[in-house]
Amino acid sequence: MANVVLVVDMLGGFCEEGYPLYVGETIRQTIPNIRRLLAEEKAKGSHIIFLCDSHEPDDKEFQMFPPHCIRGTEEAEIIPELRPFADEVIPKTRFSGFYGTNLGERLHELNPEKVIVVGDCTDICVMHTVADARNRDYPVEVPADCVATFDQEAHRYALQHIEKILGAKVVGLPAEGRRAR
Repeated sequence: MANVVLVVDMLGGFCEEGYPLYVGETIRQTIPNIRRLLAEEKAKGSHIIFLCDSHEPDDKEFQMFPPHCIRGTEEAEIIPELRPFADEVIPKTRFSGFYGTNLGERLHELNPEKVIVVGDCTDICVMHTVADARNRDYPVEVPADCVATFDQEAHRYALQHIEKILGAKVVGLPAEGRRAR
């Protein structure tokens, strides 16, 4: 039984300068780590699924966030560094990769040993996708060096929440980032 790696929103709109929701240098720093992880997991026979924001121009999410990753635009495309790994892409319109998609069915079919979640934003789409995977009783792992978000405080909180409340395993989190149970 192989793993499934979920790559969340590694799109131009979050990972490249000049877009309204560019996460910043912290997301750029995750790219080599994600590439390495994807290469290792692919060599082991794991399945890789990219979960990609793909909004309509009038999406209600734009009442909270600036318009971003509108379907069919460059902003909604997977960044070039990770495209070679994008054999399966599931478009999404909400924070969780499960909401309104076939991700639940795909994971059921693939029956992974564990689900590994990488990408952005740690405190938004990553955390909500992890929560929904855990609610379906999948063992989930989040490599701390493969996720990022806009705010470092929110990033630290999200990793602690993912581990202590959602019960996912956060890998590579320094001891000072862990809270006592």
